[in-house]
Amino acid sequence: MTAVITAEFGGDAPPGKSFDAFLHYDLSKCVFTSSELPDIEYIHSYYFNKMEDIRFNSTVGKWVGYTDHGIYNAELWNNDPADLARWRAQKETYCKHNIEMDYQDALDKTAEPTVRLTSVTPPSGRHPAMLMCSVYNFYPKYISVTWLRDGQPVTSDVTSTDELANGDWYYQIHSHLEYTPRSGEKITCMVEHASFPSPKKVDWNPSMSQSDRNKIAIGASGLLLGLILSLAGLIYYKRKARGRVLVPTS
Repeated sequence: MTAVITAEFGGDAPPGKSFDAFLHYDLSKCVFTSSELPDIEYIHSYYFNKMEDIRFNSTVGKWVGYTDHGIYNAELWNNDPADLARWRAQKETYCKHNIEMDYQDALDKTAEPTVRLTSVTPPSGRHPAMLMCSVYNFYPKYISVTWLRDGQPVTSDVTSTDELANGDWYYQIHSHLEYTPRSGEKITCMVEHASFPSPKKVDWNPSMSQSDRNKIAIGASGLLLGLILSLAGLIYYKRKARGRVLVPTS
């Protein structure tokens, strides 16, 4: 949460001359990881011409100057106990009140994830196949991704990433299952999240994609062409051998 107040100072320049504009503004912000007071930090800064001049930080508990003018004011303001106490109280009076409302408002919102189940190349190991269940763009962070094989939970040969922040309040997670395929089996990725009224189940469809079918068709065509060329070469060789007359050497 950030509040910004700006003020610009300048004047009309005489004909043929110009004045530099002076930009002064101050910024208050509350940095927080929860609505609990120890997890809140209040920061108030004054800027002059885009350069931070002086800052109050509730963690430090006093003013800190970054320019000559800021250092001078910091020494002056830190010697006023009443004013310093007022700024220290801002963490609770200003931040906590607003954060509690914003934090609860954020927790009440959910974003339903997108679930994708794909086949990937397994690392060299004891299983010839691997599936990846990718869950994208969900909020809040807490989520459960599990695997089912013929309706039964799978606990071995499963690896998952942590919830990865996208940087826009959304998250993603990826879970991998190494397995040995069995005829007629059903493999399912099950996702549980606050945005779902019930767990979402995505079944693996082993049917090949169009690109995979195209690759197999190209490979089969190449194999067939190779067999035809080999057969043609063999026929040509046999015909040449029939017309050859053997001459004794002794």
